[in-house]
Amino acid sequence: MVELPPLTPQIVLGVTAIVLFGVDIVAPNTRKNGLLAGISAAGTSLAAATAVWFLAAGTGDFRFVQFDGALVVDALSLFFAFIVGSVATLVVVASYDYVREEDHLAEFYSLVILAATGMTLMASANSLVTVFVALELASLPSYALVAFLKTNRGSVEAGLKYFLIGALSSAVMAYGISLIYATTGTLLLDDIAAAVTGTELGGVLGLGIVMLAGGFAFKTASVPFHFWAPEAYEGAPAPISAFLSSASKAAGFAVAFRVFTTAFPLDAVAATAVDWSLLFVVLAVVTMTLGNFAAATQDTVKRMLAYSSIGHAGYVLMGLAALQSGATDANSFVLGASMTHLLVYGFMNTGAFLFVALAEYWDVGRTFEDYNGLATRAPVACVAMTVFMFSLAGLPVGGGFLSKYLLFAGTVQAGFAWLAAVAAINSALSLYYYSRVVKAIWIEDPSDDLTLRGTPTGLYTAVIAAGVATVVLLVAFDPVAQTAIHAAEVLFAL
Repeated sequence: MVELPPLTPQIVLGVTAIVLFGVDIVAPNTRKNGLLAGISAAGTSLAAATAVWFLAAGTGDFRFVQFDGALVVDALSLFFAFIVGSVATLVVVASYDYVREEDHLAEFYSLVILAATGMTLMASANSLVTVFVALELASLPSYALVAFLKTNRGSVEAGLKYFLIGALSSAVMAYGISLIYATTGTLLLDDIAAAVTGTELGGVLGLGIVMLAGGFAFKTASVPFHFWAPEAYEGAPAPISAFLSSASKAAGFAVAFRVFTTAFPLDAVAATAVDWSLLFVVLAVVTMTLGNFAAATQDTVKRMLAYSSIGHAGYVLMGLAALQSGATDANSFVLGASMTHLLVYGFMNTGAFLFVALAEYWDVGRTFEDYNGLATRAPVACVAMTVFMFSLAGLPVGGGFLSKYLLFAGTVQAGFAWLAAVAAINSALSLYYYSRVVKAIWIEDPSDDLTLRGTPTGLYTAVIAAGVATVVLLVAFDPVAQTAIHAAEVLFAL
């Protein structure tokens, strides 16, 4: 066979966006929702399938350096390319019904694909310049997608708030990058690591690292850059909320994992600049606690899921918080556990938001009470939603149970048993607000006027597919976990 370039998943997504623009140029005045959604789904699913193929073939066991070190392809980048491609596929399939009556459909699908391209490039970024450019490629289309419903005041307001906070975080991150360059004289991650090793670089470098972490905190909706998430997720079209809370979050963590483990070896910078492991310990505790307690006080399902997404960012941050100098095996295990949780979370969280999209399509309402008795009208979709809720809470109905167990076990093994205990308490709290949704749809009596219009094929297909994937990951969890841990081992070995 012809040997494919290592960046094939990114190339496929980029070509798909160009094809979508071409279709719109050729026939700008015709409604072609099915064709556009089909092209988008084909491109995203092909990118995800290519990433799996490369992983199975052992491509990720080696480090393919591209463009003089600006980009690299390894097991970590391929693992996250699969997550982004899979979530994007579910989103564009669901969008077939959700945006079919809207204008500018080609622009909508193109923006989704361009954002996905940026997210996959974030996972391959090996230079702080590439990190920044890829992050902006993922962010700029996201701002427009959040505000896509131009006649909806909530959507436009959410897009503006998202843009303003995003601009602030980008400025903070760019300033941090400039400080790192000023002290090290390079922007390549490997060269930065060589520059900081055995050198007393002092507080300027430490400030740059902290500001860089702030930029990643924005992308992952972690405290204190989390304020945009509830507003953006609630005002955005529900499929876009799913996309941002799953794929965008995964991409943010992918680039954070690579930058901090590659460019800033903990044993080299902890004593002379800043102990970023301690920084992430604080962020993890505050993020998971604030997210879960805020989610427990919400009245609308979509906003509850938004704060729940912040809580899960706190769980994943434990993968960075529990890293220790010299403990390669323990570091690979806990970081791989975080990656595994992000993959499982991608399916169960995307499915939950797409169920909300289904409810919005039916004009059911936004509050928990509006969902009362929904199972009497849509039992199959409600079974899937029940799987999502209980799996997000960590009950053994989906892959979320094992991914949380693996993450907590890895944190304990790394010597942070107290941090795992805090996470377990927060996870127990989450069962309260997740069960509110299950109680509403299955136990509460429906209102007399609960009527559902039609059966949206795309939305149903995406919700059921996400539900099946969540359950399958409970059964086929070991290969996924082993792949993630191996990807972390490759990252630490290079």
